[in-house]
Amino acid sequence: MIIKCQNVYKKYKDIQALDGLNLSIKKGDIHGLLGPNGAGKSTLINIFASLINHDKGDISIMEQSIPNYFHKIKGKLGFVPQDLAIYEDLTAYENISFFASLYGLRGKERKDKVKKALEFVGLADRQKSQVKTFSGGMKRRLNIACGICHEPEIIFFDEPTVGIDPQSRNHILESIVKLNKQGNTIIYTTHYMEEAQSICDKISIIDHGKILAEGTVSQLVKLVTKYELLYVKIKGESFNKHESNLFLEINGVQSINIEEDGIAITHNGNSGLLENIILQIKNCNRQVASIESRMPNLEDVFLTLTGRTLRD
Repeated sequence: MIIKCQNVYKKYKDIQALDGLNLSIKKGDIHGLLGPNGAGKSTLINIFASLINHDKGDISIMEQSIPNYFHKIKGKLGFVPQDLAIYEDLTAYENISFFASLYGLRGKERKDKVKKALEFVGLADRQKSQVKTFSGGMKRRLNIACGICHEPEIIFFDEPTVGIDPQSRNHILESIVKLNKQGNTIIYTTHYMEEAQSICDKISIIDHGKILAEGTVSQLVKLVTKYELLYVKIKGESFNKHESNLFLEINGVQSINIEEDGIAITHNGNSGLLENIILQIKNCNRQVASIESRMPNLEDVFLTLTGRTLRD
């Protein structure tokens, strides 16, 4: 394993950000850390990058203890933070060149790698433009170029698609897959289930500073295949919390989640369950607009494990 964490703890005043976290990441994988905001994903990534220290536990990257021997592997790590780490008044080229210099790149080598990074993120034609003229998606792509210009072996991406348009998001995801095919190990944090599901070889579901489950998409979905998901869309106003809790009293219902136009019900397929659900809807003075049954996805896995959605 290229990264190992054992019983890692980190606390901010009264907030337990990491709570005995255990994690192993295989070399050459795109490993996703999937969880809601505040789950501990960014804290873990920042510890990997030695931006902050953990309180207790053992962490090794490329068989080097962190943070004790971080200096031995610093040049082999790339970090793309959630918050943009670029300078608005500099050009794209100047930004990348600055970060390349921090990794000791000089002269022709630095120029060549800056040019390569610009081409990789599709900004070669805007290299002389000031960053303040860029769109949000272009800034995100430049942020990536700054993090990979020194050609690291391991790259940490912390929510790199937050707040950008679909086209830029797709470009970034395609770039990450391309980097992985070139031999990079990728650690990718996100609260977007569809991103993790589309690009990750393995996914660790994290919440409240702990790994709740991990595996491939199919392995994780198997955790909840004994349950089915029923989505009931209703006419008019959705259910309030008291009304939705009444569905939990129905035999076979495992969990519920209120949606804007209805309710999502995880259940075990008991005989007569659908009739009881429809009866309860009528008792709440609602009318059914449609009913849909589907196989679980990662959102459902998280809902089953925690009783809430990734967006909560």
